[in-house]
Parts: sequence; C-alpha cells; structure tokens
Amino acid sequence: MEGVKPVRYAGITEAYVSRLDGLLRDPEYLNSPRGFASQEHIGVSFSIDDPRRRLIPMEIRRSNLVFNVAEVLWYFSGRDDLEYMSYYAPGIRRFVMGADALTGTAYGPRIFNFGSSGLDQWESVAETLRDDADTKRAVIQIYRPEELTVPGNPDVACTIGLQFLARDGRLNLVGYMRANDAYRGMASDIFSFTFLQELMARKLGLELGRYTHMVGSLHLYEPDLGPARRLVAAPRGGNSPDDRMPAMPSGDQRPHVERVMQIEEGLRTDAVRLGVSEIRTLGLPEYWRQIVAVFELYRRCKHRTRADDDGLLDELHPLYRHLMANRFPELSSTPRIKAQVS
Repeated sequence: MEGVKPVRYAGITEAYVSRLDGLLRDPEYLNSPRGFASQEHIGVSFSIDDPRRRLIPMEIRRSNLVFNVAEVLWYFSGRDDLEYMSYYAPGIRRFVMGADALTGTAYGPRIFNFGSSGLDQWESVAETLRDDADTKRAVIQIYRPEELTVPGNPDVACTIGLQFLARDGRLNLVGYMRANDAYRGMASDIFSFTFLQELMARKLGLELGRYTHMVGSLHLYEPDLGPARRLVAAPRGGNSPDDRMPAMPSGDQRPHVERVMQIEEGLRTDAVRLGVSEIRTLGLPEYWRQIVAVFELYRRCKHRTRADDDGLLDELHPLYRHLMANRFPELSSTPRIKAQVS
C-alpha cells in the first residue's frame, strides 16, 4: 500500500499562503493557550521542493530579510546573547526573564554545545552522515524537557528537532515543531532551517533535497486574523522578483560565516561603515558579500548615518533589493557618509 505523502509546495510563498488560508477558512480548533485566543490545526505536515525558495517577496508582508539572516547566523555561531538579537528584533526582550541571554529561542548553544557534555551536535550529525549515507540517526535535538519546569517561562523552544536525511546524493531535512505561529514564526523558522540545511549540504558536498515541516500545533493568533486575511487576498506576482536565493559557494561555509560575523559586530556597533568599494574588497565570496551589504544597509537605517546613492542597494541580488526596499523605503535616498573599514 502506498504511504501517505505530505502536501508538497514549490516554495515557501505557496506554503505560507495556503496554510494561512486553511486556518482562516476551516480551523480545526478554537482555543486560548495561556490566554491567547487562536485558531489551530494539529498534526500538520508539508514539504517544500526547493529549499532556496525560502523568502516571501509579497509586498503586503514586508518580509524582514535582515532579521532572517541575522537569526540563522546567530544560531550557526552558537550564540544566545540578547544584545545581538535585540538589535535586529527589539521586541524579543519580552521573552527574557531578567537576563542578558535567551534560552528557548537560542537554538545555537543546543546545536553546538548541548547538555552537560557540551556535545557539538552539528559535527556529530555530519560525521554520522559521512559514515553512513543511508542513516536515519542524523538528528539534532532542540527542545529540552526541563523547560517546562521553569515557572512562567516565556521562552520555551518551539522546535523539537531537525533530522537530516541524505538520499540519492541530496540532503533532505525534516523540521519537527511542537508548535508554530503560522503568521509570524513559521516563515522565519523555515528560512532558518532551510539555510542550515544548505550549510550542512555544502559541508558534506551534497545537493539540496527537499525540506519537510512537521508541526504538532499550527496556529493563528486572533490579532493576526485581519492581516492574514488581507495577505491571502492580495495578488501575487506583479513586480516581485524570482523568490529563489542564490546558491551558497561549495565547501564548508564556517570560515566565511566567522568573517561575516566579525564584520557584523563592527556594523552593529557603528564602528565600521562600508561603501560599495569596501565591500568588494572584503575577500569574501559574492554570496557572503551580499549578506554583508544587507547588514550595512540596515546599519544605515538603524544608526541614521546613511549615504547618498552610492549604489549599494543596486548592487544587491534582485530578490534582496526588492525585500530591503520594501521593508526599508528610507534606503532610497540619503545624505552621503564616509566609508570606514577596520
């Protein structure tokens, strides 16, 4: 008997709109966990055939590319510091219980320094896949049961784990979620997980397979019902560019990420300011120079030290340029700054 296959979408935009539409039209449950009214589907599963189609270029949504990239690089750097994440998402402070670090939201320490043994799950999974390409054991655990024992904990991990499956020369990934906010969290989570999928695939010399998202509770909170209805009703296409991110360079990306994060710190603290020519001479592959350019453009908005049209926005990949201009319209015209490089 043929097994039941998950619903498959070409990319995240199709999945996002479809799942919101289903929650709006035919919710399975209406409930209020912790007093937050929501509409819910349970036991949801779907796949995305092209994990590089991880961004939603719909103008009505105003996707935050900077946050998406910052979050996944924060994970990949093994960090949990609030200072970094609050620069890109100030509202995240409400999830912190009087500390300078995040717990459940910070997946990085769990991936690279798990438990009392400090296990590097990333390297353990990579080695498991190298030893046995057909393995079903290449799992990174995120959720920790002791999170439930913290009274009033506002920051319990939504992700249970990530399972990497190498099949026919392609690396597939299954993300297991205990819960997922369909309007806000799902898009960011899928971006991060498919980005990690590509990082692992490059490390192992494999092509990208598909991504499968499995969720215990997929829900839509009451305050987001109106925005979700408007988004589902909005036309797609139009002036939107192709929603596929470029491919990462071959090989292990760790050295490139470390260099990007060094530069990011300078930009975040406004100690470094970069123009087009400086970014071109950073010694990074084009893929990662584009990420640095995104961080620099955000620095200009955040620190209000902007530049006349030095062409940086135009240097971006069309998808990135569309997302940045849509999210930060102030980037279109600014007074000139002098570039500084350290």
